[in-house]
Amino acid sequence: MKITLRELDGTSRGYYLLLGVLALVTAIGMGAVWTMEHNGHIVTGMNNQIVWGLPHVFAVFLVVAASGALNVASMASVFGKTEYKPLAPLSGLLAIALLLGGLTVLMLDLGRPDRLIVAMTHFNFKSIFALNIFLYSGFMGFVIAYLWTMMERSAQRFTPMAGLFAFVWRMALTTGTGSIFGFLVARQGFDSALFAPLFIALSLSYGLAVFLLVLMLAFNGSKRSLDAGLLARFARLQVIFVAAGLYFVLVLHLTNLYFTKHHDFERFILLEGGVHTALFWLGQVVLGGIVPMILLMHPRIGELRGRIVAATSLVVGGGFAQMWVTIVGGQAFPLVIFPGRQVSSSFYDGVVNTYTPTLPEWLLGFSGIAIAGLIVMLAMKFLGFLPGRLDGADKHITQRAAAAA
Repeated sequence: MKITLRELDGTSRGYYLLLGVLALVTAIGMGAVWTMEHNGHIVTGMNNQIVWGLPHVFAVFLVVAASGALNVASMASVFGKTEYKPLAPLSGLLAIALLLGGLTVLMLDLGRPDRLIVAMTHFNFKSIFALNIFLYSGFMGFVIAYLWTMMERSAQRFTPMAGLFAFVWRMALTTGTGSIFGFLVARQGFDSALFAPLFIALSLSYGLAVFLLVLMLAFNGSKRSLDAGLLARFARLQVIFVAAGLYFVLVLHLTNLYFTKHHDFERFILLEGGVHTALFWLGQVVLGGIVPMILLMHPRIGELRGRIVAATSLVVGGGFAQMWVTIVGGQAFPLVIFPGRQVSSSFYDGVVNTYTPTLPEWLLGFSGIAIAGLIVMLAMKFLGFLPGRLDGADKHITQRAAAAA
């Protein structure tokens, strides 16, 4: 199959307007970082009880979505779905951009980014955080090598092998990200091995949703044709991935309900958690799960692009709600220091912790999205990451190539 990859023209008013908005959001976000570093984290809503706030919600979502964004490339190279091959370079680019955006927010939110070199040279291998440093850097290296084999004609014979290594590593990456929470036995909201498969399932859903939004924006902005049949296949995949995510969420909560020690936490999240409960049922389950599946199950969904945009946008919004409930909701529930005993003191023992994010936290989080967007837009302008066309003609070429193989 001969695939022609072309750069974006990048000369339209809309392109420069979007590029300018992303650059402005990034600059404002860096200003928010300076404010937090100069004044201390007292200017945020975080405290000694909730130490991972809204920026971590953005960062973890972007990292999880980065793993899932590689779905399309993996389906082409690892699972032999040749119809997705023209979009494999964009899939790899998006994975790198989302990971860089997420890690930027993560590094700047933890404080003292100048000490990153210490974290990269001194390791405690009993810590899941130390292992994740290798997972993040390894994923970046494997995907860059994977992209090179796809775009360098003389190296394309190595693409299946590079794709397999990248696929295995992305599974390990998402397992490590989920295990950050699963290994925290001190908090009832976490402490479950199910976080690893849950995050893998969520990555499939989030990554594909972000990929579809970027794909449709890029093709619409560059006036390139996009096959309705291909969009329909992506929509069906999105339904499956959303359903898989909801299934593992259900299994996680049923597992917690089976153990008496987790009943109080489950009552808090499912019934009495205030904003956390609202975000779980309305944001994560209904708007982020059930409604997108209903929207995408239309028999002519490939032709209803507005529905696809609405459904994938809801999936992304539901993903942020999921991360909030997992990260912030898990910390809001009080630590159980003495099991079976009621504890009360002036140090917030037994008290539900409150947290309200401040403006600098919002700005830092959105700057991570903007950084990912800048990387994607500039890469598509100066390098060929998009096929020249992806309509019925390309579909027939793909089918002939598959038949010949």
